[in-house]
This record gives sequence, C-alpha cells and structure tokens, in this order.
Amino acid sequence: MTDKAALAQLRRSLFAQRFWRSRRVVGGLSYLLVVTALAVLAPVIAPYGAGDQNPNRVQLQPFSTAADGTYHLFGTDALGRDLLSRMLYGGRISLLVGVTVVGVAALIGVPLGLISGFFGKFLDALIMRVADTQLAVPFILLAIAIMAVLGTGLLNVIIVLGFSSWVGYARIVRGTVLSLRAQPFIEAARCIGLSDGRLVLRHLLPNVWTPVIVLATQGVGGAILAESSLTFLGLGISPLIPTWGAMIADGRNYLSTAWWISAFPGLLLTSTVLAIYFLGDGLRDVLDPRLRV
Repeated sequence: MTDKAALAQLRRSLFAQRFWRSRRVVGGLSYLLVVTALAVLAPVIAPYGAGDQNPNRVQLQPFSTAADGTYHLFGTDALGRDLLSRMLYGGRISLLVGVTVVGVAALIGVPLGLISGFFGKFLDALIMRVADTQLAVPFILLAIAIMAVLGTGLLNVIIVLGFSSWVGYARIVRGTVLSLRAQPFIEAARCIGLSDGRLVLRHLLPNVWTPVIVLATQGVGGAILAESSLTFLGLGISPLIPTWGAMIADGRNYLSTAWWISAFPGLLLTSTVLAIYFLGDGLRDVLDPRLRV
C-alpha cells in the first residue's frame, strides 16, 4: 500500500469514528431514516388511502374505533380521512420537496459562488449585488409574489423555493474560495500551468463541499418548513395532495373541538425538522474537527 493510499484510509477511518461517535448525527440520521422508510412504504403500510372519506367517521378521536369496526390510531379529520394514513403519504411530498429544493438551490448557488470568488471584479460585484437585492426582500413575501404569478402546484413550489434559496450557497462558497485563492497550493497549481477551469474543478471545488453539505443538510429542514408555510397560506401544493403543511392548515378551524387534526402532523413536522438540524449540526463538527468543543 502506498503512502497516499494509507493516508486516505486513515482519513476514512477517523471520519467513520467521528461520525458514529456523534450523538446528533446518529440520532438525527436514524430518525430521518425511519421517517423516510415510512413515507416510501406508505402505499404498503398505510391502513387506508390518503383520500378515503367516510361521513360516518368524522373527527374521531385518537385511538378510536368507528362504527364500521375500523381503527384509527391518530383519529380522523373533518372529512373522515384517517390521519395516520395521510401523515404517511404527506411525508412523501414534504421530503421530496425538501431534497429537490436543496438540489436546485445548490446547482444555482455553488457555480455562482465559485465564479464570484475565483474571478472577482465585475462578476463578483454583479453576482453579490443580485444576492443582496434578493436578501433585501423578505423570503415569504418574495415567495408569495412569485406563487401568485405562477400559480400553485408541486413544480412551482420547488422552482420558487429553489430559486429563492441559492444565495446562501453562493455566499458561503464565495467566502471559502476567497480564503483558498491565496493558499500556496493554488499558487503552485498556477505555476505549473493549470487552466482556470481545471484549477476550479480539481482544487477549489473539492474544498468547498464540506460547508455546502452542512448547509444543504440544514436546508432540507428549511425547505420543508417553507413549503408548509406556503401550503398553510393556500399558495402551495394543491389541497387534494396530502402534505404536512396542508394537514396543519386543515385543522386550524377545529383546534377547540378536534385538536389532533393539526397537532399530530405538526409534531411530526417539528420532530423531522429538528432531526435534520441535529444531523446538519453534527455533520459540521464531523467534517470540520476544528469546530468541535
């Protein structure tokens, strides 16, 4: 085994040790894997269909058995739909939106951050002024304005949230590139005649993945909350498609008589977002040991 291979193996071993010793990473990842598995397997494990309505089992309390003998662990909503089944199906959409939005934002923000930090001058000023302009507008107002023009729908929600979230990735990548651009290994690469493209792809891009991964992990939780907020306001996904935000909105008029309609989806949404934040915070320490206390 060469010295380079041995060093790479040692780094992987140390990373694995830090990864599995982090309670936040293991706890957050374990919870997310369970939630994701339940959402993916919803058509198999859900006791009822997401849209199955029954006027004879309207607003049944949790742990109730309907007159027809059906059991409802989390109760039913105002249309007689089983909450557990809707929560399982809703997780498919909410998690899909979170992951897809982060992917769109990273695809836009990372290249712009690399261009801004590496080339500087006019391009840097232009990209950062556009970013500052977008940051000057409150996110929820920007999203509402765009959704009012484009209309509701899953694809429009992903587009709006993705294009509204690229600034964070661009700024953090730009800052990392600015700190790396003056490092000796960059100067050495220039001296041996590497082109700007190869310099960015081979030396700068691999060094910006750590903060991007951490930001992306936490961005999934923010995207889920943003989608839930838009859906709650009636500007998100169609009400016919179950999402956690839509379920919370459905129960807001029944909080005094049927609190469980909003409470259980709200608890699931909150716990999932917290697990994502714990995972992102733990990954920050694992990927950058200098930040560990």
